[in-house]
Amino acid sequence: MKRRTFLSAAAATAGAASLAACGSGTPGQAKDDPAAEGRTKVEFWGNVFTTPENAWYEKIVEDFNAAQDEVFINYQVVPGDAWDQKLKAAQAAGNAPDLYVQAGRLDTAARTGTLMELDGLIDQKVLDSITDITAEVCQYQGKFYAFPLLVEPQMTLYWNKDLFEKAGLDPETPPTSWDEMYDACEALSSVMGNGQFALNTAVDSGTFGWTTVAAQQHVAGHLPISDDWATADAEDPKYAELITFYKTLQENGWIPRQALGAGNSAQPFGEGKVAMMSQGSWGMSEIAADYPDMVEVTGVAPWVQSDGDLTREVSTIGNMKWVVDAKAKEPEATAKFIEWALGGDPEVLKPFFIDTQFTKAPARDEVTEVVNSDPAAEDAHWSDVVFDDVVPYCIPEARYPWDVNMAMGDAIQAGMLGEKAPEEALADANKEIQKVIDREGLAEVRAEMEG
Repeated sequence: MKRRTFLSAAAATAGAASLAACGSGTPGQAKDDPAAEGRTKVEFWGNVFTTPENAWYEKIVEDFNAAQDEVFINYQVVPGDAWDQKLKAAQAAGNAPDLYVQAGRLDTAARTGTLMELDGLIDQKVLDSITDITAEVCQYQGKFYAFPLLVEPQMTLYWNKDLFEKAGLDPETPPTSWDEMYDACEALSSVMGNGQFALNTAVDSGTFGWTTVAAQQHVAGHLPISDDWATADAEDPKYAELITFYKTLQENGWIPRQALGAGNSAQPFGEGKVAMMSQGSWGMSEIAADYPDMVEVTGVAPWVQSDGDLTREVSTIGNMKWVVDAKAKEPEATAKFIEWALGGDPEVLKPFFIDTQFTKAPARDEVTEVVNSDPAAEDAHWSDVVFDDVVPYCIPEARYPWDVNMAMGDAIQAGMLGEKAPEEALADANKEIQKVIDREGLAEVRAEMEG
């Protein structure tokens, strides 16, 4: 974490372990706790993250509730597969949480009035302490609509050095190109048993939708929509090459046909079911927390690229941030908690970044300095790789609606599984993206965003 003040990366939720909710079992209900009596109650929803992240969220809520007697935070854990449905239902019923955790872009939510503007709600000095790159992903038209917790890379390559050596491969030299990945998979297949695979990648369209954005840009030189968002542009033959890459991995049995675990979890790698995996930098946090014996034999490098060029578009970048619902019942009390947890004493945030094994970058320079000073930072051998070799060559997450990502994810999955020829899958994606463009008036939206 030597140079993390300028970093930007993607956030993601790594569903490794469950955490009992600090509040009631049903999101949206007030906690029946004597300690809440007489206080302003703030509903806070989070997801299921990695083991150390889960523990940190629980701890800061407990600490804040114990540190003062004016505000009580009722923290609820909502599983990722139920998140969208529960949040939309709560918003429709008028009992949405005051505060919740969100990954990815916020442009659409801010534009449509789902989120509350934080300028004027959060102390300006606190907002000014946010680094420029993290501020960018939390703003819409120059106004803050989120407070960032972290930034991190979405796609990196992990490999088991022991299995590389067993397969006759150099344990210190991972593949960098598609062709080298094919060669490595072929060699590793000879040492993998039944139910084991040389590589674990995304296999579902949803995960493909957000993990391949950088690869789409890298292989074709553009994303599947025109710069002005007026026309779909998904039928580039270069995209067919991207689909063919995953199809080749699938046809040779080098990757599983169905997910071996959560798409954002390192569990299959940690359990030895795969020799390599594509995963965000948070994967190392999960490995260190849940599979400590794997730490020394795990290598980390940029994810493979079509041409082996690891100096451009090696991953998408994003964030994890806290947002206040536009109809929050207790915005001022919510702001106090945000300022205390994310914008106050760096010691509150220090355990988060240390316990997640230096795989995530803080959003404030003073937090970075405190975390860097910890002796354990020198032992995280993967940190320099992630933040020197991966992050500087990332691109931002796409700002267009998620439906565009899903159209490409559907195409990659269908082509990979042989359900459609790559060209047919891309033609369908192109039609779907154009529907989104026309339905949402994306050309006008783009012009508004730029204005």
